Amino acid sequence: MTAQTPPTPPFRDTALPFAKRIDDLLSRLTRDEKTGFLHQFGPAVDRLGVAAFRTGQEALHGVAWMGPATVFPQAVGLGATWNQELVRRVGEAVSREARAMRARDERVGLNVWSPTVNLLRHPLWGRNEEGYSEDPRLTSAIATAYTHGLRGDHPVYWRTAPVLKHWLAHNNETDRDTCSGSVRPRVLHEYDLRAFRETVEAGAVAGVMPAYNLVNGRPNHVSPHLREQLRGWTEQDLLVCSDAGAPSNLVDSEHYFDTHEEATAAALRAGVDSFTDHGTDSSVVIGRVRRALEQGLLTEADIDAAVRRQLSVRFRLGEFDPAADPYAGERAFDTPEHRALALEAAEQAVVLLRNDGVLPLAPDARVAVVGLLADECKLDWYSGGLLHRSTPLEGLYERFGADRVEFAEGVDRVLLKTSAGTFLHVPPAPDGPGTVRGAEGTLDPALLAGRTDLPPLSTDAAGTELALVDWGEGVLTLRAPDGRYLSVAEDGYVRASADQPGGWVVQETFRLEPHGDGHLLRHLGTGRHVQVAADGVKVAEQNPEVFGLVVAERGEDAVTRVAARADVVVVVAGNDPHINGRETEDRTTLRLPAQQELLLGAARAANPNTVLALVSAYPYALDPADLPALLWTAHGGQAAGTALARVLAGDVSPAGRLPQTWYADDCDLPDLLDYDVIGSRQTYLYFEGTPLFPFGHGCSYASFSYGELTAEVDAATVRAGFTVTNTGDVTADEVAQLYARAVDPSVPRPRRELLAHRRVTLAPGETAGLSFVLPLSDFAFRDVAAGRWRVEPGPYELLAGASSEDVRARATVILEGEPAAPRPVVERGLDAVDFDEQRGTEIVDRTRTAGDSVTPVAGEDGELLFRHCDFGTGVTEVTVEVSGGGTVEFSLDGGPVLAALSPRAPTPGPYDYTTLRASCPVTAGVHDVRLRLRGPLRLARAGFSG
Repeated sequence: MTAQTPPTPPFRDTALPFAKRIDDLLSRLTRDEKTGFLHQFGPAVDRLGVAAFRTGQEALHGVAWMGPATVFPQAVGLGATWNQELVRRVGEAVSREARAMRARDERVGLNVWSPTVNLLRHPLWGRNEEGYSEDPRLTSAIATAYTHGLRGDHPVYWRTAPVLKHWLAHNNETDRDTCSGSVRPRVLHEYDLRAFRETVEAGAVAGVMPAYNLVNGRPNHVSPHLREQLRGWTEQDLLVCSDAGAPSNLVDSEHYFDTHEEATAAALRAGVDSFTDHGTDSSVVIGRVRRALEQGLLTEADIDAAVRRQLSVRFRLGEFDPAADPYAGERAFDTPEHRALALEAAEQAVVLLRNDGVLPLAPDARVAVVGLLADECKLDWYSGGLLHRSTPLEGLYERFGADRVEFAEGVDRVLLKTSAGTFLHVPPAPDGPGTVRGAEGTLDPALLAGRTDLPPLSTDAAGTELALVDWGEGVLTLRAPDGRYLSVAEDGYVRASADQPGGWVVQETFRLEPHGDGHLLRHLGTGRHVQVAADGVKVAEQNPEVFGLVVAERGEDAVTRVAARADVVVVVAGNDPHINGRETEDRTTLRLPAQQELLLGAARAANPNTVLALVSAYPYALDPADLPALLWTAHGGQAAGTALARVLAGDVSPAGRLPQTWYADDCDLPDLLDYDVIGSRQTYLYFEGTPLFPFGHGCSYASFSYGELTAEVDAATVRAGFTVTNTGDVTADEVAQLYARAVDPSVPRPRRELLAHRRVTLAPGETAGLSFVLPLSDFAFRDVAAGRWRVEPGPYELLAGASSEDVRARATVILEGEPAAPRPVVERGLDAVDFDEQRGTEIVDRTRTAGDSVTPVAGEDGELLFRHCDFGTGVTEVTVEVSGGGTVEFSLDGGPVLAALSPRAPTPGPYDYTTLRASCPVTAGVHDVRLRLRGPLRLARAGFSG
């Protein structure tokens, strides 16, 4: 008898639609198997032939954390290109390398956690490098391009599955897991949600990751907007992956729920589908889910919904159809095309901020290259390892020849003298000096922080001269002559063992603290002081060494020496992405570190032909008045140095544009935790001061003229067009930008708002005609009185030009729109959060699951203003829904208090609301309503009746 082949289960049948296949697979899984899928590291189900699956692979500007890969410019640098097609190709290259790497290492995931679409609202945010722009439209345009590249172009299967970070309104590292942003509805819809929405609606997003912070008093991991907004933007299943450790934060640091079972159930019901918590140990999370089921906090249907969304992503990735997956054989890794693309992206990211004619450099120029970043190719927390590297110094050597380029890093060279009269000594590396970098710049795995098999530092009579690098705010790194950074391993000993500062907790940073006639040397990673012991130099709680600082050479002296001999000086300044501004750490100032300002001043004094090239993850505030030329680029990945050298030499005309405002001073900035971009006039949209450099700014080696701006309005669109002509003598790119502003708005609107842009390449004398079709919805605002988007009738000015402030052509269009109507407060009442103006209040959660209330800022009286409220034929009673204790005072049109409502006793808890009533005759007609909040209460809404 011939054995019969078992029938193919429907979930393996490629002829069936994914929905039916998922239904079949779900029906075959036991409850415990489905529950196991809820952790980031989902186990295999061997009896069904279902493999293990891990959500999450970092891929912000290259495949990260999994070894060497092509490293492209940081995300903010990709944003500075203003070039969607380029960014799409970068996303495609990253996803191809992810597939190729997975083919040889199954730990490489295809559910990629990128891009970051949080808006660069505040330039002191530590993760500025991870976002694209302060503008929601530019952010969504770049993010959409990147996700399309990551997804691939097959109609069914995806090369990788991108997840957007971080939902929602996330712009601070300070207290990021406990602080709450107060985000009014207009800001929420017009600003923070917009970048997510437009990217999701473009169709290449697999899901989102909630942020650590709270919004309006509620943790993002239980955000009702996941259900109410996100999943309404597309019919496609979207996977929501928690951030690392955030599910536990709901209880442990945020104290939002009393038990982890309640928290886990609430997050799952809110829409979180995959829990990234407790590393690879899934037992903690799965135990919480099982207990939540037992306690009736969850149903199996809740689990099915989450697992269904996970399986939807896995099917789209081709996991269950290996023979049909068009990307299964992808092997493109570190190809010539990817290397060329890394260079192209780095070139396009360079922004020329000003140029008085010193650039491009003359072909026979003698160049001095100085500064802390001059011979560095820095990585960040979300970079892969370098396969190739180029520093600005190396790029200029290659372009001009080593005989015409002279280098001075500009750091102090010091000896650290002990109280015994000896000096710190760095033992030689086991393989001798010069082994820090391997072939083609790859990191030598024998010299990584954390090693304990290298000899610790010791002391001797001669000592070792160390490079003391001052990164600002007293944060130092110390480097041996062969390039190794001093680092502290888990055993507490100080060794020269790191190629670069890095790691989740940086172990390569120190601070010199004055003590008597010398200094204590504090290690910042452990918080302990350095001690000289018989068995080597270590960090310890007791007996710190008091060091004398012997300066062998000052950095500014070296800069002065080489600058005086050169025709032109290039000062390369900026930041190390792991120090003074990164994930977990916000910046405290826009200023350049004092040591770098000192070096810049020394170069200027020695040679007026000084060019400042800033290589940084964020903007700075500085005085460019006597600088002949100033450039900025984000850390540009493996080709950064070559790209910068080619721009300086004129091989490439720079055309990067600022993706965010550069402010002139710290006093121009709002508080880091003030998320109300409208009320506090933030970003180019609302800022009324004079920026150092405006949003969209960037210069060129060519010049461009703009023709007349024409505009036509039809029933659904505005059609705008203009010409751009290269009036210079070199081929160059121009980034033409189109903005709009409401001429006479009834509510605060942006000073100008980006609607569209186009990056075009033009030869000398060449003209390009640019046309844009703009839906009328581009001119809408969120009308809080009506609870929806509305295009206001009236004139709108269109502005075409080279930046948000460099306007070259204007046109005015009249839009019919929908006239404003008074608030029908008798029929609808007033939700407290829908105010027009406020003073001294913040928005908080109405309940743990949904809604908003308003409360006074602690220690202040709060005030809410609602304009144009229609009381119909008049009312006789006012009601308020409040919790807590305190008083709500009601007045009209700036007049006296007409009613004061207070509960007899405070309510039991913040979510226990009571309705208060007061007689209060209000005459017929339209009035402005003012509600003053006194004391520790929460106001949910007010109502009026006759």
